[in-house]
Amino acid sequence: MNAPGKDLNKRNFVPETRFGIWFLGSQTWVQFVLEVAINDLNRLIGHPKPAGYQVMLDVGCGQGKSFKFLKDSFNPATLIAIDADAEILEKARQQAQRDSVEVQLMVGNGDAIDLPDHSVDVVFCHQTFHHLVEQERAIAEFYRVLKPGGLLLFAESTRAYIHSWIIRLLFRHPMEVQKSAGEYLALIRRTGFNVEPHRISFPYLWWSRNDLGLLNKLGIKKTPLPGQREETLLNLIAVKPA
Repeated sequence: MNAPGKDLNKRNFVPETRFGIWFLGSQTWVQFVLEVAINDLNRLIGHPKPAGYQVMLDVGCGQGKSFKFLKDSFNPATLIAIDADAEILEKARQQAQRDSVEVQLMVGNGDAIDLPDHSVDVVFCHQTFHHLVEQERAIAEFYRVLKPGGLLLFAESTRAYIHSWIIRLLFRHPMEVQKSAGEYLALIRRTGFNVEPHRISFPYLWWSRNDLGLLNKLGIKKTPLPGQREETLLNLIAVKPA
């Protein structure tokens, strides 16, 4: 396992608040956000390779809470994880040790990945993209490092959620680059990825709503159907053409 190095210049990445860092290390995050997203992405893939994937890249791995789930769900022979913050990456190293998962850790940013062209089978990007200022460059980097036929596992909060009052209050993001679900989908397709309709999901989870789903629980408000709401979350599987 590689030791984390010095911090990169973070002008292209907006770091979290103290509350955000705490929350991203909490069991609430793991149970209601991370695990739910990975299960949904696994469902959207359909039939992963029985023997697992050769090389998997976790972009913006944070504190490493994803490592055990990625190992159990996708069984990569090599798991590489990058994050822009060396201190956070040290937490990821400790988490990997606790979970007994072998991970190659790198300080890096999503818009400048220090890996060769066509070197990765799967890119996992979960709740990272909305922190990146140079999103077009980042998605191009994902495309570059993926092998032909490689998969992008993309799980992201949309502008409707990131611009909500509770997220503005507790977290920090580059607000000017936030996109709707449709705009993220268009960006990914424009980069060259294939995204089939049956590999797209729009979860409308309680924690992604302005009222945290309280009105729905109380029976005051019905959950709006797809097409009748502004989507707060987007999960998808994108394929780099072979």
